[in-house]
Amino acid sequence: MCGIIGYVGERNVVDVLLDGMRRMEYRGYDSAGMALLSGDRFDVIREVGKVAELEKLVHDRGLTGCLGIGHTRWATHGGVTVENAHPHSDESGRFVLVHNGIIENFLDLKEELENRGDHFSSQTDTEVIVHCLARLYDGDMVHALVELQKKLSGSFALVILRKDDPDGFFCVRRGSPLVLGLGDGENFCASDVPPLLPYTREVVYLDEGDIGEVTRKGVRLWDDKGCSKEPTLQEVDWDVSMADKEGYSHFMLKEINEQGAVVRNTLKGRLAEGRVDLSEELQWSQELVASWRNLHIVACGTSYYASLVAERALSKWTDLDVRVDIASEYRYRTVRTDEKTLAVFVSQSGETADTIAAQRLARGLGAHCLAVTNVRGSTLSREVHDTLLLKAGPEIGVAATKTFMGQMTALYLLALYLGRLRGGISAAEEIRLAEELSRLPYKVETVIARENSLQGLAERYVSCRDFLYLGRGYSFPVALEGALKLKEISYLHAEGYAAGEMKHGPIALLDDKVPVITVIPRDSLYEKTLSNILEAKARRSPIIAIGTDGDSLLETYADHVVTVPWTDEEFTPFLSVVPLQLFAYHVAKLRRCDIDRPRNLAKSVTVE
Repeated sequence: MCGIIGYVGERNVVDVLLDGMRRMEYRGYDSAGMALLSGDRFDVIREVGKVAELEKLVHDRGLTGCLGIGHTRWATHGGVTVENAHPHSDESGRFVLVHNGIIENFLDLKEELENRGDHFSSQTDTEVIVHCLARLYDGDMVHALVELQKKLSGSFALVILRKDDPDGFFCVRRGSPLVLGLGDGENFCASDVPPLLPYTREVVYLDEGDIGEVTRKGVRLWDDKGCSKEPTLQEVDWDVSMADKEGYSHFMLKEINEQGAVVRNTLKGRLAEGRVDLSEELQWSQELVASWRNLHIVACGTSYYASLVAERALSKWTDLDVRVDIASEYRYRTVRTDEKTLAVFVSQSGETADTIAAQRLARGLGAHCLAVTNVRGSTLSREVHDTLLLKAGPEIGVAATKTFMGQMTALYLLALYLGRLRGGISAAEEIRLAEELSRLPYKVETVIARENSLQGLAERYVSCRDFLYLGRGYSFPVALEGALKLKEISYLHAEGYAAGEMKHGPIALLDDKVPVITVIPRDSLYEKTLSNILEAKARRSPIIAIGTDGDSLLETYADHVVTVPWTDEEFTPFLSVVPLQLFAYHVAKLRRCDIDRPRNLAKSVTVE
């Protein structure tokens, strides 16, 4: 959840670290800190709050150097205090390190160390790590890190400075992401790619258990047993401008506006002559595809809601038994998975701890595993049999928008592809659906252009404290996602419900102070959903309807109607989710919330 960064080279390390920490602040913003090594002296500076608060202190002290590490914290162990902020050092001051992850056995280790005379100045699990390292170090850093991994239970990515090593730093990862960036006479490491984009596109993703030494001259790697290994170099195809606001007031608004391009990019090269072709990425034989009986889709949060949308398309276009599950539930349940199962794991970052653990469970039981992710080289993409990339570019806003759109696009491509391979969809129907899919980017952009109407609605209802979101069929997951967006960034209470379930409890909440936002495109369930609107209106709730262009009947019953262009029922979520994203954005903006970095949340959930 935290963001870590390291640099060695000729640039002013303070500028590199601060810039990188700002670019990773979506991973944590409870506190920030950095450590510089100048000669044989550490300069460690930490502050509660966002990177901007740390920056003031750093500039006041006039710190400079060429070697250092930095950290943005999302608090897990210990409160939000300067003492708990990273970096942390051992009592002798020989080591300083930063950490992303959770050490599950830190209390046992801390008790053991205290019994041996160690003293601690924080409540963090991270300080325990650096004390353990100091006791294990015998002059051989690689050996010490091999032994350290044996002692630690849980997940961690570490970047470590040693006082007697002015040439660079060491890093190690298990369960938490870490990527090295290779430059000319300078090298980097970070939790994620965006901090590296201003300097390099050449990266090395560390594998599970890898130990790395990073100096000006290059990088060296060892596995978790201390055996030397060759780095696998990859080139990142993201541009630095993708991680900038480009004139938008918030990253979230920029990313909402990029959604037409995301659909277009995710479709590119995968639609040919009216047919979906994923054969270059998914080299599946007809025999393999025919052997599957079950399809499991596993995800968390917004990725889970995108998967619920896709479940409906997959169930319609294929004969597979489709189930969607939350990763944190799937991994702890008795799962009926075997070699007849295609298991699809959906994760924006490819580093979500529960999703990775669920994948390992399914693969161990014989399932064929596919990752749908936005990050090439992520842990999830390296561990599965196959990967389908979103091509959405970096998403900086913590509340996912464009990656939801990219996930739906990739999953729909998969659904159409499987439908053809398994004979569940005719050639003529595939061509018709593929053509409509290719028109979706333009229709998404049409909806975005209607932003002003959502701003007016936000002004009307910003004082409300509770919202009910309703939908049926393909629109039910959209209602769930719309409610989640409002909760995440505006801190208002919102519930997403299947419209048919309203009478089974939620209707008790309704009165004139509880708006009901209903997703009601002109689909096969239109009349059923319309009856739910009437039931809510009878309880005096204001009705906001997300409908289809030209639906004059809806205007008779709803207090406010926001319409989107017509599309096939299966594709309505691509359009109807956009007004809900914009409504949440404008409500949060009016409430003066920190939209890109909502409280208590972080972009990549790399711990349980």
